Amino acid sequence: MHYHLLCVITKLGGITPVDIKQGSISDNSTSVVNTTRRKFLAGATSVLGGIGMIGASVPFVASWKPSAKAKAAGAPIRIDVEKLEPGGRLVVEWRGKPVYVIRRTKEALDAVANFPQEALKDSDSTAANQPSYVSGFARTQPGKEEYLVLVGLCTHLGCAPIYRPDVGAKDLGGDSWLGGFFCPCHGSKFDLSGRVFAGVPAPTNLEIPPHSYETDSIIVIGIDAETA
Repeated sequence: MHYHLLCVITKLGGITPVDIKQGSISDNSTSVVNTTRRKFLAGATSVLGGIGMIGASVPFVASWKPSAKAKAAGAPIRIDVEKLEPGGRLVVEWRGKPVYVIRRTKEALDAVANFPQEALKDSDSTAANQPSYVSGFARTQPGKEEYLVLVGLCTHLGCAPIYRPDVGAKDLGGDSWLGGFFCPCHGSKFDLSGRVFAGVPAPTNLEIPPHSYETDSIIVIGIDAETA
C-alpha cells in the first residue's frame, strides 16, 4: 500500500513541498531537491563571496583616503608675527620641513645690502629655489624686507642650520661674520638672507617657500603671493 508523505524543504525565496513515496524520494522530487540544493549553495556562495569582497575592499578603499595627518602636513599654515621682536626668529613646520621666519633689524638689512658679493656663491640668487615674486638682496616680497621666510634645511645634506645673528662671533670668522646661519654638520655658512658663502659644501642658497601676507602681521606659508 502506497502512502504519501509531505516533506518540506526550505530554500531561498520560499518553501517547496516534496512528494515521497514508500519511504524514498521520487525522481521528480529528487530533481527538485537537487535544483533547490544547487540554488541554495549558489546563493550562499554568492552572499559569502560578496561579504568577502566587501571585507577585502575596505582596507583598499581606506588606503585611498589621505589621513588627517597627511592633509595637515600639506595644508597652508598661518603665522602671527606681531609679537616677534626685531632680531628674533620663529620656527614652524610645513610639509614636514622647518620654516624659519626672521625679523631683521635695520642693521642686519644694511649688512646684507653691503655684503661683499665675491664672498657669496650666488649673491643674486639666480640658482636658488625661490618664488618668482621674491627678489633683491633681501630675498623678500617688495615692502616686506624686514621679514625673511626660509626653509630651515641646509642645501648640502639637509641638516638644520643654526641661526647665529651674533655679529663678530669668533667661532664663525670674527669681524667678517655679520650674522646669518651656520650648519655644524659640514661647516656651510649663509648670510642673513640665506645666501650661501663661497668655499663651503652647500651648493645653493637656502630655499624660500611659497608664502603670502594675509595682513601686515599674518604670514601664510604654502600660498603664493600671486594667487593669494
